[in-house]
Amino acid sequence: MIDVDTLIHARWIIPVIPHSTTLEHHCLVVDKGRIIDLLPIQNAEQKYTGKIVEKLENHALIPGLINSHTHVPMNLMRGIADDLPLMEWLEKHIWPLEQKWMSEEFVRDGTDLAIAEMLRGGTTCFNDMYFFPEVTAHQAIKHGIRAKVGLILIDFPSAWAENSDMYLEKGLALHQSLLDQPLVSTAFAPHAPYTVSDDPLKKIRIFADQLNIPIHMHVHETEFEVHQQQQQTSQTPLERLDKLGLLTPSFIAVHMTQFSDKEIAHYATTGAHIVHCPESNLKLGSGFCPISLALAAGINVALGTDGAASNNDLDMFGEMRTAALLAKGVTGNASSIPAMTALKMATLNGAKALGLENETGSLSIGKAADVVAINLDELETQPLYDVVSHIVYACSRQQVTDVWVAGKQLLKQRQLTTLDVVELKAKLPKWQQRLAAFN
Repeated sequence: MIDVDTLIHARWIIPVIPHSTTLEHHCLVVDKGRIIDLLPIQNAEQKYTGKIVEKLENHALIPGLINSHTHVPMNLMRGIADDLPLMEWLEKHIWPLEQKWMSEEFVRDGTDLAIAEMLRGGTTCFNDMYFFPEVTAHQAIKHGIRAKVGLILIDFPSAWAENSDMYLEKGLALHQSLLDQPLVSTAFAPHAPYTVSDDPLKKIRIFADQLNIPIHMHVHETEFEVHQQQQQTSQTPLERLDKLGLLTPSFIAVHMTQFSDKEIAHYATTGAHIVHCPESNLKLGSGFCPISLALAAGINVALGTDGAASNNDLDMFGEMRTAALLAKGVTGNASSIPAMTALKMATLNGAKALGLENETGSLSIGKAADVVAINLDELETQPLYDVVSHIVYACSRQQVTDVWVAGKQLLKQRQLTTLDVVELKAKLPKWQQRLAAFN
């Protein structure tokens, strides 16, 4: 018998690779934070002895969900300015609030609230873009979640930096400080084409090549954004980014609601990625990203929630369902974005976009044990004919019972193991009072 750290017996395991595979009565074998075997339970009991043995007889195991676009501190702004178009929402509410209250304390408390929400909803990795990214990185390390922390850059001064050179300088220093962290790494995060000028983008392009890290940016989020750029420069934001050399396999464009057939065909040749945020796009009235056409063209499409201020949650189960249903409605094709494709967008496709596909995104031997257990023995998911269908179309995040990141259990029978919920809740009323009074 071989001694290992953890054996997780489950009624079903959906490894994502191979595609459309559902394993029944199998065991995930975890040692030193990694998956070392995946085999029938009967065989596992004959081969391995686990220090911890989890028997989840009514559960499905899936790879940890990857939220590929977030602004996690904005959890403190959930519902602060609803039912407004993007630019009015930003200019009259969000940016003034940030100017007044942005601080390390704001980012720390908002990040903790977001991490708690994400872990309880089965998200094991997030890709963030916000100010004071060193605070977000510290909290992610403290609580054991995987993160890609954005090295934010914007032309305007903020509480974190005075100008684009300072944003870049501080971001590079943070990148260097995180090189030995196994769970937290970095991506450049220039905010958007309309808030970042050419010179900083050229510098980011050079550094991204040198450091081999992604570039994560809002692009073609609204029709107004595209038309404004065309009037000012006679080119679309995407054309401008292409001329600057940013459209490479390390580029991640978020939203892309304005995306013509010609642009899709060219974008596919660059190897760049898309993060689709269907619920935020719908809530802000921004439009629809044509993900069916993008996937058919060979573009890697991942899923994100955006921030809780514009969603208003960090629920990746909701994003999977909305992405699949919206694609069917927009195309008039019920076969567009099947359930398995939606799950892949929320797992492996996110890992690919972030450059983490060798580490996470599927329950594959050799990868980190980023694992989510979902209890399907609830009335809302009975009777059960197809596990993946239920996960995408019927399941809620409240059915997530257990979560592991790199083999460490961060949610155990719905209880967080690295966050004090009572302490966290006690911090929130003061933020509600401050933000509500100012807004």
